[in-house]
Amino acid sequence: MLAAATAALLCALSTAVPAAPAPSGGSAAPWTAQPAAGGRPYVYLEGPPGTVLEDALSVTNRGDRPLTVRLATKEGRTAAWIALASDRLTVPPRTRADIPFAVTVPTAAVPGDHSAALVATVAGRQSAVRVRLRISGPSLAALTVEDVRLDGERIHYALVNRGNTVLSPRLAVRAHGLTRQLLARPARPLPVTLPPGRRIELTEPWPDPPGLDSVDVSLQATAAGGAHAEGTAEALYVSPGAAGAVGALGLGIVAGGAALWRVRRRGRHPYDDDTATMGAVW
Repeated sequence: MLAAATAALLCALSTAVPAAPAPSGGSAAPWTAQPAAGGRPYVYLEGPPGTVLEDALSVTNRGDRPLTVRLATKEGRTAAWIALASDRLTVPPRTRADIPFAVTVPTAAVPGDHSAALVATVAGRQSAVRVRLRISGPSLAALTVEDVRLDGERIHYALVNRGNTVLSPRLAVRAHGLTRQLLARPARPLPVTLPPGRRIELTEPWPDPPGLDSVDVSLQATAAGGAHAEGTAEALYVSPGAAGAVGALGLGIVAGGAALWRVRRRGRHPYDDDTATMGAVW
């Protein structure tokens, strides 16, 4: 039944209706690509695994010359679920053409939010229309903070969406030295959106790190739906000026004190084999 529905859609011809005339004063043929039926910023479809969802893309030619449009899909695995009725068409002057397409959701598709794009290309110029797909079923919000490291005045880390919903994460940052708290930034929204399975590498500025200290940094990420994750890193900050002032003996004392402090904090014997090793950040 699904195959028959898809075949019927692909056999359908694009419909054409008159478009509003183009503004006078230019020889170029203006055109637009947008979801059919107008007024929608993107295509939104929802259904369970194993269904075929249908919609259409509108290409409007407001110029006085025919317009040849190439059509394609992009953005990974979800794009492969989309079948356009045609990958190329010519739109007459002052005409709008609606091109049907079908999204065949695999029976093994993971519930949650998925995205793709429909791309119309004319003479090298592209216009993309977003397709947002919600596959019904149990949703899971899951997030991890990975590869945390300190590098001078930057804290590097990666966020990975391990669930099946789109996440808008928030981040809190804490840093502790040997004797005091060095950084305490409350949770704030990050200017990123993470689709399911997406990984993004980010940095957190730290314009005034310590000149000489052993530092533990903790990044706590949260998102709607109960997603929560934490990533940590350790480093020994030794600026060139501090190194010259303290000398080799001072560095040894600081490094030894840092090791003993971690042993006491973790409840380990100072000669355990698994005592943490610190890296130096200059």
